[in-house]
Amino acid sequence: MTRPRFSTRPAALLVLAALARPLIAQQPQQDLAARLAADRATLAAENYVTPPPEIIRLVTAPRYENLSLTQPSPDRRYFLKQESEGLPDIDLFGKPHHYFGGLQVDFKANRARVLTTRGAAGLELIDATTGKSTTVETPAGATVSGPAWSPDGTQLAFIANFDDASHVYVADVATGKSRRVTRTPLLATLVTSIDWTADGRNIVAVLLPDNRGPAPTQPAVAEGPLVRLWLDSLKSPQRNFASLLDSPFDEALMKYYVTGQLALIDVRSRGVKKIGAPAMFRSVDVSPDGAYLRVTTMQEPFSYVVQYNTFGTTEALWDTRGKVLAEIDKRPLRLTRDTSDTPGNREEGAKRGLSWMPQGFGLYYLEQVPGRRGADSTNAAPPAGPGAARGRGAGGARPDRIIHWLPPFGDSDTAVLYRADGPISQVMFTDDAKTIFIASTTNGAGEIYAVNLDEPSTKHVVVRQRGYTPSFAGGVGRGFRGGFGRGRAGNDSAAFYTNPGAMLTRRGSHGGSVAMVSSDRAVYLQGTQYFPDWEQHPPKAFVDKVDLASGTKTRLFEGADDVSETIGVALDDDFTRVIVTRESPTTVPDAYLKDLNTGTLTKLTDNRDPTPEFTQALRKRITVTRADGIHFQVDVTLPRDYHAGTRLPGMFWFYPREYTDQASYERTLRTENINRFPTAGARTIEYLVTQGYAVANFNPPIIGETGRMNDNYVSDLQMNLIAVIDELDRQGFIDRTRLGIGGHSYGAFSTANAMVHTPYFKAGIAGDGMYNRTLTPNGFQSERRDLWNGQKTYIDMSPFFMADKLQGALLMYHSMEDQNVGTTPISSIRMLQALRAYGKTAALFMYPYEDHGPATRETILDQWARWVAWLDIYVKHAGESIPKAADAVAAEASGNR
Repeated sequence: MTRPRFSTRPAALLVLAALARPLIAQQPQQDLAARLAADRATLAAENYVTPPPEIIRLVTAPRYENLSLTQPSPDRRYFLKQESEGLPDIDLFGKPHHYFGGLQVDFKANRARVLTTRGAAGLELIDATTGKSTTVETPAGATVSGPAWSPDGTQLAFIANFDDASHVYVADVATGKSRRVTRTPLLATLVTSIDWTADGRNIVAVLLPDNRGPAPTQPAVAEGPLVRLWLDSLKSPQRNFASLLDSPFDEALMKYYVTGQLALIDVRSRGVKKIGAPAMFRSVDVSPDGAYLRVTTMQEPFSYVVQYNTFGTTEALWDTRGKVLAEIDKRPLRLTRDTSDTPGNREEGAKRGLSWMPQGFGLYYLEQVPGRRGADSTNAAPPAGPGAARGRGAGGARPDRIIHWLPPFGDSDTAVLYRADGPISQVMFTDDAKTIFIASTTNGAGEIYAVNLDEPSTKHVVVRQRGYTPSFAGGVGRGFRGGFGRGRAGNDSAAFYTNPGAMLTRRGSHGGSVAMVSSDRAVYLQGTQYFPDWEQHPPKAFVDKVDLASGTKTRLFEGADDVSETIGVALDDDFTRVIVTRESPTTVPDAYLKDLNTGTLTKLTDNRDPTPEFTQALRKRITVTRADGIHFQVDVTLPRDYHAGTRLPGMFWFYPREYTDQASYERTLRTENINRFPTAGARTIEYLVTQGYAVANFNPPIIGETGRMNDNYVSDLQMNLIAVIDELDRQGFIDRTRLGIGGHSYGAFSTANAMVHTPYFKAGIAGDGMYNRTLTPNGFQSERRDLWNGQKTYIDMSPFFMADKLQGALLMYHSMEDQNVGTTPISSIRMLQALRAYGKTAALFMYPYEDHGPATRETILDQWARWVAWLDIYVKHAGESIPKAADAVAAEASGNR
């Protein structure tokens, strides 16, 4: 037997272990050095880079393949799906374009840039009863936008966007075959949609004008200075617009690209009937009978101070020869924020809510009754208050009447359809125009009632409730909340929790929206019921049927307790068959056909979870209490293989919001539905759990008296962050020595503030932010004071002025074509300059062609790559040492630029 060449005594084993330890430890250190070197190379790269493969998969997951049945045909036999190919390519966004005072134009194709960057890849028709899919033929080499059903639902028109032009195509719904109907390309810069006449024979569109000539050219040499004059005492506290006209050349160029020819196109023959002379058309609304058009044109002069949407306009009624029959409204160039002349004002003589009569003969509008205030009606309708959208009482305002304006639309071509005893906020007709539904508010009580025009003195109440905001659901199948939106109702009132819902409408036989009335003369209220204990009793969708004769209310549908059910489109006016979307925290949303007579469900879609590694992550909703007793919610996401007690590097993603007290914060939670499936997009920060982070996502409250909440911004921000860190540390989720923080827009601004006012964060990620509030001197977010009335708050909230105090490493990114009024890119450029002056660790990545919130595949993947690398270096491995030689290699991959 051969004796061993080494001793097996314990002392010898300890010696061997001691000798081996440096060899074992050296490999992980070398791996870490290589990883950090790669991270630094990623940060320094001046080309688009990509993140780890698990992030790529989540970002590019084919979530767009899932079906959502929300665009019904007029006969409700089909649903339309606009197909997508996922995230758009940078090539589309990089296509040359002009900015004209906020208007983005793809000048090569003579259309709004959005039609170039956001078009669909194709169209599908989904059978409403079987879920069977039929592909609509679309032209090769074009994207699709603006699909429009013909009034009878047998045809589908759409805009095909080619590289150099846009054309109208019409598809036969029965076969899916399509053909081009325009010979001349569209001028789709201001009017980006098409409209059918009620008979389905013609389409109204704006075309390139004949004999247009070449576009104006920039003078080779400047012909004079840029001139800006402000010679009177008019106050114009404007926000900072990223895009404004700049010179006479800009004005001429804009006029060239927005001047088009209005035309009536025969779908069958492709014949074109020109309507009037070329003009700068803002909108076109054809009458149901196709005989008249409501036309809004943009007017000169233009401005260097405000954007195109406040340039002067003229709204008029035309016939199909282009003859102006009546001028509806003329609005001058608006250089201030004054809203006294906005639509909806109740001044005597104003035509409010002007719309075509549903059966196609003339228009109707609301008008204040001339004469004394108070009751002044020949009808028996009780008082109804103004401002239903705000729930205000009548306050003695004069009542309204509904006027029928008949062709040829002269001043005397009017008739009173109905006169109320109080102001009216909205009206809705039945399809035959014989019954009117009126929404109003009186002394804080909202009401919808019906009036049959044959018996105008009889009022049929559909719903009346104190605190209710009456409304009409703006088209069938929209998933309405009813009379209350997020945070509405002002308090935890009974009205909020007994929401009556919004009255349902459908598409009329001649187009537009009309009241949905059953065969037994009933209407429907659709909404969502909310509960104070929303975490135990999530919101429930409901539909009530209200008999017009008796006012009897019957509940037809109520959502389940254990899943989220959302009502979509009713397939018939008797509400016997309806599309329902069902989902749960573990079940992807799918559409079902529900028979309300039998209760049977027929599944129509077979949607998949495209990101199970995200969906299956561990989620916890945690209540955090700060030092002053204010508490708020924090959503924490952990890796799906997380083991309790494991402390992970943490990433906070947040967006502070302003409130007046604890109750006003809590009201924003009442509409949360814990039964919904986790949703994700390309930039969902929780994807960082795949990289080993605990992610906390929250909207911390900034609390103070109305109009002065921001006076507490810094102190509340500090208390909020301390409370979150302490609670997540107490529960053992995070390593508080390895924390990052980030946010977008106002969240970016707050990220920089967190890093100058607290010492807790090793790194930050701040995107499209504003760091110097003196650059937004006329207000920002919920701040309504200007710089000169709130100077201390503006300066205290500006991290730019405290750049020398920033702790941690700050990565900023900014879209180079950011159009948001409060986040000009110069803010990030100057912030980096300030940080550089004080030797702070910082980076700035500027993304070409992108707006406020990046959209292209290349940009989003690049951002993720740099975020992961930044957090790797400064958070995950913060404080870790690596061998000196390896450190030198890593440092070589980076450098100051």
